[in-house]
Amino acid sequence: MRGYKTWKRWGIFALLGLLVSWAVSCSSGNVVSRQATTGDRQEVEFWTMQLQPQFTDYFHKLIASFEAKNPGVKVRWVDVPWSAMETKILTAVSAKTAPDVVNLNPDFASQLAARNAWLDLDSKISSQEREVYLPNIWKASTFDGKSFGIPWYLATDITIYNQDLFKQAGITKPPASYEELAKVAKQVKDKTGKYAFFVTFVPGDSAEVLESFVQMGVQLVDAEGKAAFNTPEGKAAFQYWVDLYKNGLLPKEALTQGHRRAIELYQSGETALLRSGAQFLSTIAKNAPAIAQVSVAAPQITGKTGKKSVAVMNLAIPRNTDLPDAALKFALFVTDDENQLAFAKAANTLPSTVKALQDNYFKTVPRHATSADKARVVSANQMKQAEVLLPAMKDVNVLQTLIYDNLQAAMLGEKSVEQAVADAAKGWNDR
Repeated sequence: MRGYKTWKRWGIFALLGLLVSWAVSCSSGNVVSRQATTGDRQEVEFWTMQLQPQFTDYFHKLIASFEAKNPGVKVRWVDVPWSAMETKILTAVSAKTAPDVVNLNPDFASQLAARNAWLDLDSKISSQEREVYLPNIWKASTFDGKSFGIPWYLATDITIYNQDLFKQAGITKPPASYEELAKVAKQVKDKTGKYAFFVTFVPGDSAEVLESFVQMGVQLVDAEGKAAFNTPEGKAAFQYWVDLYKNGLLPKEALTQGHRRAIELYQSGETALLRSGAQFLSTIAKNAPAIAQVSVAAPQITGKTGKKSVAVMNLAIPRNTDLPDAALKFALFVTDDENQLAFAKAANTLPSTVKALQDNYFKTVPRHATSADKARVVSANQMKQAEVLLPAMKDVNVLQTLIYDNLQAAMLGEKSVEQAVADAAKGWNDR
């Protein structure tokens, strides 16, 4: 997962910058059909998304432990490059050669849920088993009221800020809300001549701005799937970003360059803060050690709702699996408290179970803590307010494009805010 694009299905989010600092493998991940039984043992085929070679040892031990506890079951692990997963799983589901357990994210998995591709977990998992997982995170893997996935690992964005630039601007604490962010943006520009932050309005790139609408209290679509943002709240969200741009508090290239530019500007000391995953602090330390020395983690900026965004990876089981019980047993084993905690520590992610997240590893900053240690605690502390902010629905990328295109038109003075909002809503309803 090399790309740091919140909106790309497999880019962060695949996980909101989750794997930017990982030196990922581009192995072919060839997928072949297999028999459901091997000798006297059932064989569960398990696909993950680009977790080799960094976690090869972890999964070999995990699988060996499961097989020892379930002697009648063998697990065959196949790791697929993130860029190939969508095509491979679509092909496999259509050909009825899908794996028994597959690692996806709720966004794409929900598209297949609409085609009835996944096992209905509500009839298979007891309420007691379900209560092991964080309620808001479980909800992310539901479609039309039915559960299609089991939550696995998570990441929340945090705010990384440059203490030196804040000091130069006379700012004593990082902004917690978008209202405070606007004030900080003006103060940084007035005092230092630099921009406080960079955010992109390029359609198809980061969904940070679209998520900000939800945080500000905007409902994007209604129960019938029609546009629901042509409201006072929607117009206020449009106006917020238009005002920042027109007042010179956002770089001009926000309309033409993607989230990668935000990283470049922060690492070069040209912006005062960056929204990113806690994992990205390690990358800053490698690429810009001087900036890393003055970088501090703070909670994610939000709106009046208090909501924080979270990226989720889950495990889904195809409806046509020959081994539903063995597959479910393995998926629950991978995502149980003990194994989630172990993987979270190995991968520097967050677990999706209530008990694992209560571990002191996510609550206590160790002595001689690194910036990454502190960021992990900040990130974990946000989970009470964390949820997947964008609805699991068809064409949500089209919705983002319509809103971003019309935001740009308003920023450039080609449309009023009212017209831009109305045009975006009409474009969505008429698509």
